[in-house]
Order: sequence, then structure tokens, then C-alpha cells
Amino acid sequence: MTTITLVRGDITDQSVDAIVNAANSSLLGGGGVDGAIHRRGGPAILDDCRRLRASHYGKGLPTGRAVATTAGNLDARWVIHTVGPVYSASEDRSALLASCYRESLRVADELGARTVAFPAVSAGIYGWPMDDAARIAVETVRTTPTEVEEVRFVLFDERAHEAFTAQLDAG
Repeated sequence: MTTITLVRGDITDQSVDAIVNAANSSLLGGGGVDGAIHRRGGPAILDDCRRLRASHYGKGLPTGRAVATTAGNLDARWVIHTVGPVYSASEDRSALLASCYRESLRVADELGARTVAFPAVSAGIYGWPMDDAARIAVETVRTTPTEVEEVRFVLFDERAHEAFTAQLDAG
């Protein structure tokens, strides 16, 4: 059974097998968590991402999918990049957000990762309401079969930590 833990802090400080990056589809870095991971991890991550773009993902990584690269200078073996959906009040994209977590766990299993740190995917600049993002994240991790022993949600601020705590306590 997978243990779910919550940490308030910076995901780039985590010592885990794999850190999940809330990437943009280009895989070439960006703002928020994506930018922080690329800055802290160094150029090896971007080099791997460029190789992926040159081979399998010429048009970018599709929303809801996940792919792994080296972790560069991070205290992890891998970075698993996943592209979350942009929130829409008029279209239900929750299945795509859940897919980010399922696909990341699938990639983690393929790699043999036993500890994985996740951010709150899509809850930053992509505008997903934090309470709903937490519900989808926790529910999906709880119900996805995986060999991952610990999923650690690393939450940047108190509001996110409270939302995820409420979801864990509810289940």
C-alpha cells in the first residue's frame, strides 16, 4: 500500500527517487515548478528534454501524459514530466488531471522508483482551484495500483497544504 505524506516546501529540496514536474508541453522549461526544477536540476534535464522533442515528442508532450528524464543536480534519480490541463469553468478536464497522476505513477513503476514527490499539478498558473486539484490528486493516487511505496505531495504554501490535508483527512 502506498503511503501518502504531505510536505510544505520546495519540491526541488526533496530527496526521492523521482520528482514530478508540472511541465508545459514543450518540455523546455517555463515558470513555476517547471522553471524551478530546470534551474535547480541544471542543463542535463533540458538536454534530455531536447532529445525527447527531437525523437518521440516532436510536437510536445500531450496533456495528461508523462515521460522521464535524468534529475541532473536534484537529489533524485529521475524527473517525471507531466503536462496538466489548464482549468476551464466551461469544460470538465478532471480526467486529464487525474491522468497526470496515473501516468506519472506508471512511469515511476517502469523506472523502479519507490518514492515520488508530486507538486499540485495544474493548481498554479494553470488556474485549477486548489480544493478540487487536491481532491483529484489524492483520490487518483489512492486508487491507482502502483509499486511506489511513498507519494509525497510537496506543497508550496499553507493554502495548498490545508487543501491536501483536508482531502487526506476526508478519506
